[in-house]
Amino acid sequence: MLFVVAGPSGVGKSSVSRRLLEEFPRLSLSVSCTTRPKRRGETDGVHYHFVERGEFEAMVERGEFAEHATVHGNLYGTTRRTIDEAGAQGLDLIFDIDVQGAASLRDAYPDAVTCMLLPPSVAVLEERLRGRGTDSDDVIAGRLAAALGELDRLDEFEFAVVNDTLDETYELVRAVYLAGGQRTQARIDALRRGIGLPVAGSG
Repeated sequence: MLFVVAGPSGVGKSSVSRRLLEEFPRLSLSVSCTTRPKRRGETDGVHYHFVERGEFEAMVERGEFAEHATVHGNLYGTTRRTIDEAGAQGLDLIFDIDVQGAASLRDAYPDAVTCMLLPPSVAVLEERLRGRGTDSDDVIAGRLAAALGELDRLDEFEFAVVNDTLDETYELVRAVYLAGGQRTQARIDALRRGIGLPVAGSG
């Protein structure tokens, strides 16, 4: 299963994703490629695959990405290899990505389960972005402006959760993940085979 947790920068996607990864061994994090500079405390290959813009653009030309997008002037993308390797190992993949990336991934993999995280308010989102201490005022202003456009795309997602308190948010997103695992096409096909029904497209 491909499980997409998307939303504006600073909404809490990483915190929720980390807790899911800790609880479910069958869930693996999709590590995106990006051209943005590495922040303090980040590790290449763990938080992101940090690549030069020229290398990223060459990967796009070679068709290596399942999805890619430009966010705040930087390039982000998920390689097809990441998804294929997880599938070969029988793992579910969780995507901690922006709204643009979620839309591209859904186009490429319509069976993906999509959940959008929302802030309680724009004011709270600004407070959280400033609390990270990683961005300048200009960058934060840009992120907030982008967030308004992202939040306006709420109806593109199957599920939406307001991240007010982390514990409650986690329980709701956890429930979405568990429910989504029962509705993906692969799961449906497995259930049909298990009870002796034909699978769509099997003749």
